[in-house]
Amino acid sequence: MPRLKARRQWGAETRLEPLSIVHDRPSDGKIARSRIAIVLTIALWAAYVITTILRQFLNNGAGSFRFTMEAVAYLAIVTLLCLSALMYLVARAGAFQRFAQHERVPRAELERHFSEHPATMTVLVPSYAEEPGVIRATLLSAALQEFPEERVVLLLDDSPSATGADAERIAHTIALVDDIRELLEDPRRHVRAALDAFARRTDARGEAGDGPVDAEELTAVASVYSWSGQWLRGMASAEQIDDHVDVFFVEQVLEKLAEELELTATALAAAAGDDAGLSAYRVAELYRRLVWTFTAEIDVFQRKAWASLSHEANKAMNLNSYLGLMGRHFRVEQTPNGPALLPSSAAKATVSFPDSEFVLTLDADSLLLREYCLRLVYFLQQPGNERVAVTQTPYSSFRGASSRIERLAAATTDVQHILHQGMTYYDATFWVGANAVIRKTALDDIVETEHVGGFEVRRYIQDRTVIEDTESSIDIAAHGWSLVNYPERLSYSATPPDFGSLIVQRRRWANGGLLIIPKLVAQLRERRRQGRRMRATEFMLRLNYTGSIAWSSFALLFLLAYPFDSRLLSVLVLAAALPYFISMASDLRYSGYK
Repeated sequence: MPRLKARRQWGAETRLEPLSIVHDRPSDGKIARSRIAIVLTIALWAAYVITTILRQFLNNGAGSFRFTMEAVAYLAIVTLLCLSALMYLVARAGAFQRFAQHERVPRAELERHFSEHPATMTVLVPSYAEEPGVIRATLLSAALQEFPEERVVLLLDDSPSATGADAERIAHTIALVDDIRELLEDPRRHVRAALDAFARRTDARGEAGDGPVDAEELTAVASVYSWSGQWLRGMASAEQIDDHVDVFFVEQVLEKLAEELELTATALAAAAGDDAGLSAYRVAELYRRLVWTFTAEIDVFQRKAWASLSHEANKAMNLNSYLGLMGRHFRVEQTPNGPALLPSSAAKATVSFPDSEFVLTLDADSLLLREYCLRLVYFLQQPGNERVAVTQTPYSSFRGASSRIERLAAATTDVQHILHQGMTYYDATFWVGANAVIRKTALDDIVETEHVGGFEVRRYIQDRTVIEDTESSIDIAAHGWSLVNYPERLSYSATPPDFGSLIVQRRRWANGGLLIIPKLVAQLRERRRQGRRMRATEFMLRLNYTGSIAWSSFALLFLLAYPFDSRLLSVLVLAAALPYFISMASDLRYSGYK
């Protein structure tokens, strides 16, 4: 176990091992209790309304104006809080249904599928003022994804004209992209040469793809897998360990991949000794797996270096700027404001940006586990999923938080992971921007184009709020696409390490949600007009997701600050909250917390 160098607070988390990739299958009793909690919450709220509010008015009449207003306000507060609790319970019940039904796709099926249906992927990593070490781990976790054709682009949003320490950090960040290319070049050449040599030997012998290979060929591919695993082990041992995120990167990204490759090498060596004949086609698949793992094009792009691109200071426009260039050709021209990219034909272009079938957006402080891309794209390519625009695994938190605040934020993040999985059960999925695989045709369907300063600006992801992913979820659904959370834990992201950053994050979520509610209501009306009625559960889950942080905060403050009439108080209010708190305690235990 690597040793942590960062100072840790008393009460910080000691567990470093993350939860399993596949969720524990809930028992029938757990599923039944999740439904009982929903019924109890509704029944106890109704009992409070009848026995306390209605009884007061029936027994005492309308009473004074003040008492009437207090009763209405108190009932509204209790109802809003109970509604939030109820939506929590509904979402977790849906999550347990999905966890119970999920069957993991076998590894062999993934390899067969992508051998017959290769796909292209562009990984976009938007970054602003991030530490180079954080970005490096993110880029490596993306570059080491096993995928047929993958391009990783760091969208560096810092100003190219920065000076001092900022300029040094930017230069270091740009240099690390070259360092990663150089780092992966040795294994890329090694495994590519092994695949080419196998193809030449197969052609020379005139073997059919379904014909068996001899033990010598199995020994050869086993040695390449063993070499690749050892190379990853060497890389892991050379990594600097400063905090729990570094531990996660070394153990869960590098060493787990090395372990999997070494296990394959052992199985192949045993097959060679037992004369177990694998087909030439299967052996070629095994070689291609290594090539796909170590071959990724890595680049860096600075939109603020170009006068023709938007310089608006937000992540959405950083992503939009590059998305608007993909699949197009440009010529570079100098303008008074700097160089500009102007549309051009392919023959006259000086700069071209490759297109891809899928786009993966990945925050610069997030990490992906192996097979993330394979499993999510496989899901998108299955029959019946043609209209799924976005799929993701809602991010989990890094274990081993070094501060108490970070541990609390991590706990809420892991509980939210469960709720996001449950929202998919009711077709109420929201895109969580830390990571997502997006079908490029869906982005092209929702794009909005305008001209600013004589240059075309394309908006795929709305930048009206700072929670751009949530608003874009509404836009995607309005165009007839759907979003799905994949029921596994394959992505991890950093949580706020201190109280100040936690407040900034939660305030941003609350304010952005309120701005999106009118668009959600407009979509409800439009779908009703089109005959595609939105289910009440879907609407209430979406409404709660966007507005509950704000209304719950105001409701609790008002409840604590204003001296309501004691006749409005009832033990039934506390009883109605009990299923919520008991369920959340259970979910914290389910997520590995005390």
